[in-house]
Amino acid sequence: MIGILILLIVLRRNYFCMRFLKILILLFLLISFEPLYAQSSAALKKRKEAITREIEQLKKSRSKIDRSKKLSLNQINLLNAQIRLREEKIRTINTEIRILDTKIISNTTEVKNLQTDLQRLKNQYAKMIVFAHKNQGTYNKLMFIFASHDFNQAYMRLRYIQQVGRMRKKQAYDIQNTQTSLKKEISKLDQNKKEKSSLLLDQISEKQTLGKDKDQQSKILSNLTKQQKVLQQQLSKKQKEAAALNSAIQAAIRKEIREEQIKAAERARIAAAKAAALKAKSSGTKSSPEKTEEIKASAKGSSILASSPEDAKLSSSFMGSRGRMQKPAQGVITLGFGQQKYNNVTIFNPGINIKTNPGANVSAVYNGKVSKVVFLVNSYTIIIRHGEYFSIYSKLKNVTVSAGQEVQARQSIGTVATDATDGLTEMQFQIWKGGTPVNPSGWIM
Repeated sequence: MIGILILLIVLRRNYFCMRFLKILILLFLLISFEPLYAQSSAALKKRKEAITREIEQLKKSRSKIDRSKKLSLNQINLLNAQIRLREEKIRTINTEIRILDTKIISNTTEVKNLQTDLQRLKNQYAKMIVFAHKNQGTYNKLMFIFASHDFNQAYMRLRYIQQVGRMRKKQAYDIQNTQTSLKKEISKLDQNKKEKSSLLLDQISEKQTLGKDKDQQSKILSNLTKQQKVLQQQLSKKQKEAAALNSAIQAAIRKEIREEQIKAAERARIAAAKAAALKAKSSGTKSSPEKTEEIKASAKGSSILASSPEDAKLSSSFMGSRGRMQKPAQGVITLGFGQQKYNNVTIFNPGINIKTNPGANVSAVYNGKVSKVVFLVNSYTIIIRHGEYFSIYSKLKNVTVSAGQEVQARQSIGTVATDATDGLTEMQFQIWKGGTPVNPSGWIM
């Protein structure tokens, strides 16, 4: 009898050592995984909601253009943007599903572990109950104590009986806690499975809608191809507008470079004159102005734009804010940076086009100085310099800044114009490093 009790105590101690180790490992995994899961899941849901809103905005704009029954490149651009967003939404849903799959596996493993632990606790508790039933009664306990050889053994046996009683209570308490934990994990698992089912349905719906959008895209392209003359006129107009704007931007940047070269040359001349004066003073001879030649700035291109300490600091700060700048206007990117192909004609877009609401506010993306404000193609363009970088805001209805004015990040500089032909409110945003345009998508959030 005593041997059985000792064996139970040893088994229980070993079991709780193993269980404690398992709990520590599980807690570590949960602590490290839960915040990451919660953060990733919340960010994905937030992005998915934003994509849904952007798709709805594009659908409204497309609806207005479609009602005009005029074929235009804006139709295909808006539809292309809608397809890209739909594809991004499907990718987001797939990522959510993968995260949930990992969570389901984790929760399933925990449920199985808890079920195993619960069964083990119940088996041990049953053995203890059987033993207690066989040895119940005060008489048996007293005989067990009085049969001791000495007082110390009697005391130890009394402590042993008390320990067995406490162990039974603790065992019952552990069983209740394990049952409660098991119910919680099963509830989590059921919730994860429901979320996954909902996401799978959403994924199927989005794929079906994406298929319809692509069918519509093919029809519009087919109609535009049939009316080749209309398409060619629109493309020609866009090319001329882009060339005029590009010419104005390059002229403004060349002017800035020339001015900086003059300033750099003047700084070099003054520095050389000071050096000559110091040399003459130390040698005891008079300096000759005729011998001091004007030193031309050796720096060319964008490097000259960051030749002064102030411009170098601003350039570095602007570059350091890459990926953290706010959009110049709230809206959907309808046309990306780079080559855009329409049938056999390719147009280079030096920036990104942002579709927004009528009268939408436009803000500077960073601190800088207005280099130039030009009026082209019935709209304004603002060029702001940030050391060797330039941010450019086109298709504005009106402006609230002027050349030479210092501006701050997120300061309002104008409002977006609305196209009178199709009612589309869209601005173009560019970033140039010296005389070279760069993709602005990686600079803004």
